[in-house]
Amino acid sequence: MAFKRPKKEILIDILVRLPAKSLIRFLCTCKFWSDLIGSSSFVSTHLRRNVTQQAHVYLLCLHHPNVERQADPDDPYVEQEFHWSLFSKETFKECSKLSYPLGSTEQYYGIYGSSNGLVCISDEILNFDSPIHIWNPSVRKLRTPPISTNINMKFSHVALQFGFHPRVNDYKVVRMMRTNKNALAVEVYSLRTDSWRMIEAIPPWLKCTWQHHKCTFFNGVAYHIIQKGPIFSIMSLDSGSEEFEEFIAPDAICRPCELYIDVYKEQICLLFDYYPCEEEGMEKMDLWVLQEKRWKQLCPFIYPWDYYHRTVGISIDNKILMLRRDDIMGTVDLHLCDYESKQVLETGIKLATVKYGEIELLFSIYYTEGLVLLNNY
Repeated sequence: MAFKRPKKEILIDILVRLPAKSLIRFLCTCKFWSDLIGSSSFVSTHLRRNVTQQAHVYLLCLHHPNVERQADPDDPYVEQEFHWSLFSKETFKECSKLSYPLGSTEQYYGIYGSSNGLVCISDEILNFDSPIHIWNPSVRKLRTPPISTNINMKFSHVALQFGFHPRVNDYKVVRMMRTNKNALAVEVYSLRTDSWRMIEAIPPWLKCTWQHHKCTFFNGVAYHIIQKGPIFSIMSLDSGSEEFEEFIAPDAICRPCELYIDVYKEQICLLFDYYPCEEEGMEKMDLWVLQEKRWKQLCPFIYPWDYYHRTVGISIDNKILMLRRDDIMGTVDLHLCDYESKQVLETGIKLATVKYGEIELLFSIYYTEGLVLLNNY
């Protein structure tokens, strides 16, 4: 006798394949569908399928919507038109423009992490009192963490990271703050408890550092490039256990401005860009991966001199995200570079640049749809 699946199970199997936009519309169909789609079990099932099969994954970019009409980007009297949009990770076509999470179309935001459909946004130039928001663009829901009561002084440098911790099943925000006199504070926000916790046990080797650089978040652990004199190292902080660890960077790394940290093939990696190359007219990028607490160097990525503007990270399918400046249009082109085949793919996406004096900010990050925050988690 043939086995018949229950109708509800068949319905779930169909619905979990749909994008969030369709599921949100179906909430109004009837109470049964609304309760089903809004249930924690369905939200988890839908998200798990998207993550494991890389379904409904997009590039979330701040970009120029109409490149042909761009004026001089360095002219302070010309108002630039920027938009947050989702682009297909296969075709790089614009799929949808995102409504501004706080309503204002004149305010830009910095992105400090994306995980399971949630995006952490805050001021582009962070201060100790910058408001932090956890935003789900797919369901148009926003969670604003409370103002931390742990802070009793002003900090001149702030670093922010966000992601999901699978072991504790919680979303975390890690904030590191430093004063001009090197006083250091580290605190962690939990989405589940909606509260901040100050970490008291900061190791001496972290307290003596004087400068912090780029960072990333992977499997619940915040990784941060730090500098102690001429030496670079990687600080890791498990946002669940609140334990610190240090990994000294390879000796070849000598400059912070061309150093990037990200995840390559499920391993923390360092990319050292614009490195002198033996071949005439060429430059190279070195890549190290962290294996069993040791750095392993891979073959360098070689490219034409003065071709790329900068590296911004690694894609969800392990391609290097690199930027090429278009001085004529006043924009920056986003390219994907396959590290193994050395092939370069032009996405056609024109990223917008937001400038504050000599500081130039660009935002492009991978985003996987999810229904988290649909019912306030």
